[in-house]
Order: sequence, then C-alpha cells, then structure tokens
Amino acid sequence: MSRDCIFCKIVRGEIPSHKILEDENSFAFLDIHPLADGHTMIIPKDHIERFEDVPPVQLGKLFESVQRVTKSLKNSLKAPAVTIGINNGHAAGQVVPHLHIHVIPRFENDGGGSVHSIVKISPTRSLEEVVRLLQSALKN
Repeated sequence: MSRDCIFCKIVRGEIPSHKILEDENSFAFLDIHPLADGHTMIIPKDHIERFEDVPPVQLGKLFESVQRVTKSLKNSLKAPAVTIGINNGHAAGQVVPHLHIHVIPRFENDGGGSVHSIVKISPTRSLEEVVRLLQSALKN
C-alpha cells in the first residue's frame, strides 16, 4: 500500500468510507460524489495504479467483487442496469492514481449516456491500420 494514496488510507481505515464489501483482495465503498444512488467503487487493496498492472490471478478476484457488488446494487435498488467503468490513466479522467472500478446503477430516462458518449473526437486511423498495430503489439 502507498502511504500517501487516499484509497490506500481508506483501506487502512485512516479515512472513513461507506464500505459495501471487503475481502482479502478488494474493497468496495460508495463514491463520495455519486452519479446515482449506490454509485460504488471497487479497488484492489494493493496499491495498483492502472488496470494493465494488475496481476492476472488478482484481476479475476477483483472482478468477482465487481460482479457481487453489481448484483447487490441491481437487487437492492431495483436498478434494471448498471454502467461499469474504469478511467485508466490521467488522459482518461483518472484523478486518483489507484485503480478503481465504478459501478453506477442505471434507470430508464436517467439522462446518462452509454460508453459511446465519453469521447467526442472521431478516429484518425483506418480499422485495418488499428488491427495491424494491435495484432503486432499482442505478439510482443
């Protein structure tokens, strides 16, 4: 854990939170600036800044917690849907440099958009070029 990270302080109990779930690997708590009732964040207990840095064995356990929280939110709040999102890196809107997964209950006519409403610019590369670049990177 990082001594100065606000989320690590929440895990250690140094900063109060509205804890929803805690297990060996993850900690879930209500967002302090919720977008909807029940807006929850799930974090790894270890200080891990970005999604791609999570060890594969820990990633599965983290997403088991995401799944449990999602089911709980849908059942308890009668939410017909949820949006699950990660702001991965500063350019994506990540403010706290500790991986956190948002689970936001969604309701009909709540005014929110889909993940397709996040970015407002058009792609600059052809689909073929993107496929080539990604396949090349995955081989390494």
